[in-house]
Amino acid sequence: MRERGSDESGGANGRRARGELESGVLAVLWSAAEPLTARQVRERLTGDLAYTTVLTILSRLHDKGMLVRQPAGRGYAYAPVRDEASQTAVQMHSLLERGSDREAVLSRFVSELSQEDVQLLHRLLGGQDARHGDDGP
Repeated sequence: MRERGSDESGGANGRRARGELESGVLAVLWSAAEPLTARQVRERLTGDLAYTTVLTILSRLHDKGMLVRQPAGRGYAYAPVRDEASQTAVQMHSLLERGSDREAVLSRFVSELSQEDVQLLHRLLGGQDARHGDDGP
């Protein structure tokens, strides 16, 4: 039997890092083919979380506009507003906007990319240039 607070993903006191529960819940919902209830999300999460904890996380994500919900029985079924790639892009853009020196942030980011990511970025930007070229003078 596991002791309370002995979750492997937690820190020294067994607590999860801030945002880890939200990330886990989002990952479960992104992998689902349809909206899930709090009970279904709880069953798919690792660890021994209380139903009320999962419900609280779902409610917070809904309040933040990251989830939509629809009636399901006596409760709700939840689904993400955006897919994982779109959500990550929104977060990256938000972080970029917070920096005071946009060029320095982008330069540092690009300098730390793998060669494969650099090639992918070049390819993607080439496609952007071609699309913007159609609209430009």
